[in-house]
Amino acid sequence: MVQQETLRSSKDYIALEDRYGAHNYHPLPVVLTRGEGAYLWDVEGKKYYDFLAAYSAVNQGHCHPHIVEALKKQAEQLTLTSRAFHNDMLGPYEKFITEFFGYDRVLPMNTGVEGGETAVKLCRKWAYEVKGVPANQAKIIFVTGNFWGRTLGAISSSTDPSSTTGFGPYMPGYEIIPYNDLPALEEALQDDNVAGFMVEPIQGEAGVVVPDEGYLRKAYDLCRSRNVLFIADEVQTGIARTGKLIACEHEGFKPDILILGKALSGGVFPVSAVLTSDEVMLTIKPGEHGSTFGGNPVACAVGMAALEVVRDEKLSERAEHLGQIFRDRMQKNLVEKTDLVTLVRGKGLLNAIVINDEEDSKTGWNICLKLAENGLLAKPTHGNKIRFAPPLIMTEEQLSECCDIIEETILSFQA
Repeated sequence: MVQQETLRSSKDYIALEDRYGAHNYHPLPVVLTRGEGAYLWDVEGKKYYDFLAAYSAVNQGHCHPHIVEALKKQAEQLTLTSRAFHNDMLGPYEKFITEFFGYDRVLPMNTGVEGGETAVKLCRKWAYEVKGVPANQAKIIFVTGNFWGRTLGAISSSTDPSSTTGFGPYMPGYEIIPYNDLPALEEALQDDNVAGFMVEPIQGEAGVVVPDEGYLRKAYDLCRSRNVLFIADEVQTGIARTGKLIACEHEGFKPDILILGKALSGGVFPVSAVLTSDEVMLTIKPGEHGSTFGGNPVACAVGMAALEVVRDEKLSERAEHLGQIFRDRMQKNLVEKTDLVTLVRGKGLLNAIVINDEEDSKTGWNICLKLAENGLLAKPTHGNKIRFAPPLIMTEEQLSECCDIIEETILSFQA
């Protein structure tokens, strides 16, 4: 066994991963060892601002003391019972989260993609038992550019070749239409076998793609008119990230099925959840869906603590305020001053800039390497887009310093 103390540099740790791990990620060459609030430190002791927040999993900041204390306290008492027995944390957690988001019931899982799989199963079961769709004929509509994970169920709805190539055959019963296209949705909904429409309110992995104002609400209304469930994948956009508790609130509606994950634990434990109505949830019977770890006592304690932080520290309001400052700065100092950045977009503290280069170019990657050198961690997506999503607990002063770093770094690439 390799002893921890024999590894001294980032190069050593990276070499170990390269030798013994699967090569299914391409991370920046930074090896992190500690996090606190909006900061991260690497094994050499260099300090960074975190501008990715583990893809919005640490909205509450790294190692938030309230969440960590809940984790430690529960871990010392009871960690796992499976769902073969009741535990004294699950009921209180289920009551807390359903009241927090305004739903009848919750089905607890662990990861975001498990939440998506759960939502798809619930939607199909509801279609057969309530809507009356013939057996095995239910369809679920997805949109181009979606991303909700890399299980077979998730990639079957993907339009990204890097997710799909070499992994067929794919799951049937999915239909894919263009994102942000209401006529396409209206046409697809004419099929009486359509059970659900699953969509990210803002597409994160695609490069923080924000649909037209009113698109989501009109899509929801179209679904309602055709007795089709509107499924919101808010794994990345939820938990205050976009300036509202969930992004659908920007357009004044509550989705029929809500998928949450990532920041539901503040990044200290895998916790996801699917929330919906009695009518939908109670179609699932014992033995038809579950998870050994879903709803375990630690997850329940952590989930409640994470949501308490969102509420008590007013993170939705903070994200809304800081996000506007960030986009204004990027627009004024980059988009309007350099040809290198063509667009800034986002809501709250989920934002991205678009680099004036091809998707397969190295410019975005090279900018992120330079950002890391200058003390800020971010990651490109689809080559020419850089996502900026810091922890929501960031102060205005910290954000201003980060904007300085981003602006100075990108301007240094200007020809």
